[in-house]
Amino acid sequence: MDPLREPGDSPTQHPIPAPRVKRVYEPAQADDGTRILVDRLWPRGIAKDKALIDLWLRDVAPSTALRKRVHAAPDHWDLFCAAYATELEAPAAQSAVKDLFEHLRRGPVTLLYGARDRQHNNAVALKAWLEQHGAEPASCPP
Repeated sequence: MDPLREPGDSPTQHPIPAPRVKRVYEPAQADDGTRILVDRLWPRGIAKDKALIDLWLRDVAPSTALRKRVHAAPDHWDLFCAAYATELEAPAAQSAVKDLFEHLRRGPVTLLYGARDRQHNNAVALKAWLEQHGAEPASCPP
């Protein structure tokens, strides 16, 4: 079963927009919609009461070992994405994916991450995974 669809839905019945991706250190904007942190660790230097984060989905983040691997070797991006996709099939991650899906159904979502690398991070990989599983690619830049 596709985690992004309700039973009986076809892809054309209810298109689900893909989330935007943004570094958590960038200022919040009105069009961010629901701001969801998708890192396992809280980002450095940001107070929780001032972060403007609506939801923290730790269980959708890659394992610590996998996260460290991609930061150490971003040239192995494809291997990271494949291993992360496998981790996203775990029960805890699937529960978090369902929560994420519910927010995508309600309106705009911005996935927040703390990594310095804007092209090789778990939020970018998660967005691509969501698009492979039924979310419509965004028409605007990530």
